[in-house]
Amino acid sequence: MKTKAKLTYNELSTGSILLSEPYLQDPFFKRTVILLCEHNDEGSVGFILNKKTDLNLNDVLNGFEDFNPTIYFGGPVDTDTLHYVHRLGHLIPGSKEIMDGIYWGGDFEALKLLINTKRITENDVRFFIGYSGWDYLQLNQEYVAGNWIMSTADEELIFKNSAKTLWSSSLKALGDTFSVIATLPDEPFMN
Repeated sequence: MKTKAKLTYNELSTGSILLSEPYLQDPFFKRTVILLCEHNDEGSVGFILNKKTDLNLNDVLNGFEDFNPTIYFGGPVDTDTLHYVHRLGHLIPGSKEIMDGIYWGGDFEALKLLINTKRITENDVRFFIGYSGWDYLQLNQEYVAGNWIMSTADEELIFKNSAKTLWSSSLKALGDTFSVIATLPDEPFMN
């Protein structure tokens, strides 16, 4: 059962949350919640918020003694790159504000200094391996086809969520039909 998109391409924007429709079988995006960090005429970039990896920060970078958060799978593009979303824009030069109080990237050395001087905690930053990317109008086509449901985000959703339940709880928060969709089993044809 695909849901009909009610919003247009122009309503998707940086800071939007994309929830995959329940029957999307793409192994990278099945039951995912994606934070759009860039959405413009050149394309779109986002990070999957609910796919933890088996890696911690110290598995991929040296120099972080007591700071070792889990790294999330941001998406299938450039999986040899590390990205981060944080709420420290005023402390990290070069950060791009993607929504009120939420930032993407910036000067990594400044972030490292904040971490090593214990001025921030693991709840202030989320790390991702790879990213989700779409060419110009590709995301629009997927959205209009009903592959994505748009929602909004807040700091709680981005930094303090339970990866296991984020997709279903995000759908339930939309109410009505989406609450029903959120309860569908992962493999409904197996019932």
